[in-house]
Order: sequence, then C-alpha cells, then structure tokens
Amino acid sequence: MKGISDLPQLQTSIFFLVLVAYLIILGGNAAILLLIGHDRQLHTPMYYFLSHLSIMDICYSTVTMHKTLAMYVSGDKSVSFHSCIAQMYFYVALLCCEFLLLTAMSYDRYVAVCHPLHYVRIMNSKVCCVLSTVSWVLGFSEVIPAIFIIYDIHCFKSYEINHFFCDLLVIMKLFCYKASKMEHLIYVESIFVGVLPFSLTLISYVFIIRTVLRIHSSSGRYKTFYTCSSHITVVSLLYVTLFCVYLRPTSSVTLESDKLLMLFYTALTPMLNPVIYSLQNKDIKIAFRRLMTKNNKILL
Repeated sequence: MKGISDLPQLQTSIFFLVLVAYLIILGGNAAILLLIGHDRQLHTPMYYFLSHLSIMDICYSTVTMHKTLAMYVSGDKSVSFHSCIAQMYFYVALLCCEFLLLTAMSYDRYVAVCHPLHYVRIMNSKVCCVLSTVSWVLGFSEVIPAIFIIYDIHCFKSYEINHFFCDLLVIMKLFCYKASKMEHLIYVESIFVGVLPFSLTLISYVFIIRTVLRIHSSSGRYKTFYTCSSHITVVSLLYVTLFCVYLRPTSSVTLESDKLLMLFYTALTPMLNPVIYSLQNKDIKIAFRRLMTKNNKILL
C-alpha cells in the first residue's frame, strides 16, 4: 500500500491531518451518541436514525483511516490479500448502509411533514427498528457477491496498491483481464443501492415541498422545512462528494490528486455530519445545555 503520498516532506503533515480528522470524527459522533442516549427528549425516530448514522460514520472512518495511521506509525506498508478484501468489503458495505439509512430518514421526514397527526402511529418503535435493521442487513449482504468474484481472480498486474486503502475500483485496475462479471454486478448494485435510494429520497422531498408550499404563513413554511434542513444538507453533501469522486472525467485528474480527493471525501462526510446536526438542530443544542447544566450541578 503506497499511501497518500511518496514525498518525504509531506509524511508528517499528512499523518497529523488524518489523525486530527479521525479524532474529530470520533469525538463528534460519540458526542451525538452520548446526547441521544442521555436525553430522553431525543428518544424519537429522527434521533434514533441519527444515532445509527453516527455509528456508521465511526465505523466507516475507522475502516478507511486506521491502516493509513498504522502505516505512518509503524512504517510497514504491507497488507495481506485477506485484509485488503476485508477492508474493501466493510468500506463498500458501510457506504451502502448509509445510503439506505438516509433513505429511511427521508421517509421519516416525509411522514413528519406530510402526515403529522399520524406520525407517532406510523413511525413507531417497531417500524424504526425494521428500517434500521434492513439498512444494515441489505448494506452488508449486497456486497458479498462482488467479494466472491474477487476471490476467484488469481492474476494481478501488480501487487502494489497506489492508494491509501483498498478501494474496489483501484483493485479492479490491477486485474490482468477485464472482469465483465464484476462490471455488470457493480452496475446492477449501483442502481439498487445508489440510484433507487436517491430516487426515493427525491420523491419524499417532492411531497414535502408540495406540503410546505400549501402552508399559508411564511413563518410556518420556514419552521416546517427547517426540520428537514439537517437531513437535506447531509444527503446533498454525501451525494455531491460521491459524484465528484466517482463520476468525474478521469483524464483531468492525476493519481496523486485523486488520492487527496478520496481522502477529502472519506473524511469530510463523517466529520461534518455531527457538526451539521448540532448547528442546525435546536433540540441537540438544548440537550447539550441540559447535559452541561446537570454536570455543573454535580460538580458544585
């Protein structure tokens, strides 16, 4: 594993950059989990899904960043074939889980805005549990066929991975021959896990916007749509950065800038998610103040 850069003068800077980003991701998402678990006012479907999103972000960043940090500390850049496959599997699976979970969160916002009187009945604990479980199970199961195909491939152009983690598309470039089965599988799965969730999220917000526009007062429209602002920001951030990484013209990007862009993508989304939900969400702010007030009383 060659890592992010071969330039010796950048090694220390890259290590501290990755370390700081990783610590922010762990700290921010752990704080969200602590607040949701501690404050009973946050025991609602929206924050139930947010807690799952925080767990996914912690796992996702750990999968992609732990090997990079370990390489800079130990100096050992070797990685076994099985470890590489495992890292690839968990990276893609957690990414798929996040797509599906954000779709479930968009359905939650749709019910809250379009059917507020039936929200408690529709989004009960059983439904929330089913939606979150389906997100995890489907995300981890749909990647399995691709892993079996890679295990059947025994010819690689090189055993040097010019990247900082085992990305599926990077590994595919090392195949000695064109893996048509893999390409077809990726195409089908991208529709199932990428296009379909995006379409369902888009449909949910079409109905939400239509309902918001029917509200007569401007303050009512603002207040109603504001409840969806955090989710819209997170969804937009995820899909825009993903499209920039995987759907850009490959001829216009060098390999080094490609790795930096990938690092930016893998660190940015899980790092900003807790920031977005804390800055744009008054419930999180109130819960944080309550927690601080309670701790101050205990200390006094």
